[in-house]
Amino acid sequence: MHSILKILSAFCLLVTSIVAAQSASYWQQHVDYTMEVTMNVDNYQYTGTQKLVYTNNSPEELSRVYYHLYFNAFQPGSEMDIRLQNIQDPDGRMMTQEKKSRIASLSDEEMGYLHATSLLQDGEKVDFQEEGTVLVVELAKPIPPGEKTTFDMVFRGQVPLQVRRSGRNSEEGVALSMSQWYPKLAEYDFEGWHADPYIAREFHGVWGDFDVKLTIDKNYTVGGSGYLQNPQEIGHGYEAPGTKVKKQKGKTLTWHFKAPKVHDFMWAADPDYLHDTLQVENGPMLHFLYKDNKDIIENWKKLQPKTAELMKFFSKNIGEYPYNQYSVIQGGDGGMEYAMSTLITGERKFGSLVGVTAHEMAHSWFQHVLATNESKHEWMDEGFTTFISSLAMNEVMKENKQNPFEGTYRGYYNLVGSGKEQPQTTHADRYHLNFAYGIAAYSKGSIFLSQLGYIIGQDKLMEAVRQYYEEFKFKHPTPNDVKRIAEKVSGMELDWYLTDWTQTTNTIDYAITGIEGVNGKTQINLERKGLMPMPLDILVVYEDGSQETFYAPLRMMRGEKENPYPQFTRTVLEDWPWAYPTYSFTIDKPVENVKAVMIDPSQLMADIDQENNVWQKGE
Repeated sequence: MHSILKILSAFCLLVTSIVAAQSASYWQQHVDYTMEVTMNVDNYQYTGTQKLVYTNNSPEELSRVYYHLYFNAFQPGSEMDIRLQNIQDPDGRMMTQEKKSRIASLSDEEMGYLHATSLLQDGEKVDFQEEGTVLVVELAKPIPPGEKTTFDMVFRGQVPLQVRRSGRNSEEGVALSMSQWYPKLAEYDFEGWHADPYIAREFHGVWGDFDVKLTIDKNYTVGGSGYLQNPQEIGHGYEAPGTKVKKQKGKTLTWHFKAPKVHDFMWAADPDYLHDTLQVENGPMLHFLYKDNKDIIENWKKLQPKTAELMKFFSKNIGEYPYNQYSVIQGGDGGMEYAMSTLITGERKFGSLVGVTAHEMAHSWFQHVLATNESKHEWMDEGFTTFISSLAMNEVMKENKQNPFEGTYRGYYNLVGSGKEQPQTTHADRYHLNFAYGIAAYSKGSIFLSQLGYIIGQDKLMEAVRQYYEEFKFKHPTPNDVKRIAEKVSGMELDWYLTDWTQTTNTIDYAITGIEGVNGKTQINLERKGLMPMPLDILVVYEDGSQETFYAPLRMMRGEKENPYPQFTRTVLEDWPWAYPTYSFTIDKPVENVKAVMIDPSQLMADIDQENNVWQKGE
């Protein structure tokens, strides 16, 4: 086995882009938020007003709307708390040392909440009811197709003690990580309403423009989504060089941000933030906000040029970053993406700091510009982000891995071996185990693309990625959109691939069952042992050191990829129809001349049994 693997070093891994297509009848809703919020940093309570102009671009009349009230999840007895207490492998960040739910032990002063205290529709009172993390609103008058309505809300909230993503006083001492903090209108699309309760993880939002004013203690530095509108009044490192900051009276400052064409708005604040900026050549201004902690400053300084490299890599290989700023902010409880920004924990080794930044920044494309429904198709954002960030780290950090995706394949094989796999169509909150969710979303989602490159060719894959971005940016793409783009770019039929890989737990397992001499020639016998079909690349190595490849297309693809190994002669064999469990082909050389045979030398096909993919003489 080891001798044949050495041969694989000759096979380079080239990867580039993806494509999608959208129906002419496509529509999406639109929101414009104008919010004014005042934060009390002594008790972590805040009050706010929200004017929301909602445009109903759907063909249906709407008589009800829903808002998300995410902070209500951080209360004893919430759905998030109960799920945490009952799942077999709870998130360790949300558990006490005694292995109990941290949410369950929150006091009245420590828990989170978010409540609407009044709500008007076009000046008229509406009936609304709070149901956990969802606000159900019965409209005063229906919203006809193509019409707008204006909601005016007064709300109040309390920031929870840091438990998950959002909160106050994180383990690293960050005062405020303000994500999922405001009443957020739920998404309505061709499938209907997506007013999912906040139980564990993913989100879905409506595209729109945000105009946000935050009033907070003047000693706090704020960063996050959007463009600061009043830097000359704020200072804190936001003012242009040489600009004189106006001296403000009083104990507070009002920070004014605008964020156009986003579906979320995050901010973070701390009195001890350091604030650095770096202008990316022909790109956005990068902002870095991190604690004035001597143990992390060196790594955060070194992170900045690497972040610029990452921005260039993603813009080149996916599509141009569409905003003029991006903020990397210490906060949260790990790493989490938001519009034009990310929250990451900062007390990390340098490689880990770059790695989490790479992953969260990549989400700016796969989720915050290509806004999939994460709750239903979490693999499209987490998996695609894992795919492209693996490539980025391999280049930017000079990892020089022949296969940057090795880890994702190991994770997938572990999941299959565990017997705990569920289809990727499982709702993000409905996985039996967090382990099964994580592998399905991140690893198997990444393999969807790397394996697609094996099927259609690496150049076609990356062409498809770029086309996917170009056609679906600022929209809500679905799995079928990705498939259709790949079909158009490759000229192949790929419905079988989307179906088997994402909607079932069928596995790939092809085997070399024998090599035999027949009339002075060599017959190679293969078997499909798994239910999932695939085309096959087969490498043959001869005793004289020469090599050639054979390609067995899958009939239902109705097409063939270009030769991925142009340095070797390739023979295209007859199609292998899926229903036939066995397949044989003949080489015009005697069997004594054959030294080794291998299925898929790239190892990008997720075959669950690698041992039966190789035949070597004498073994």
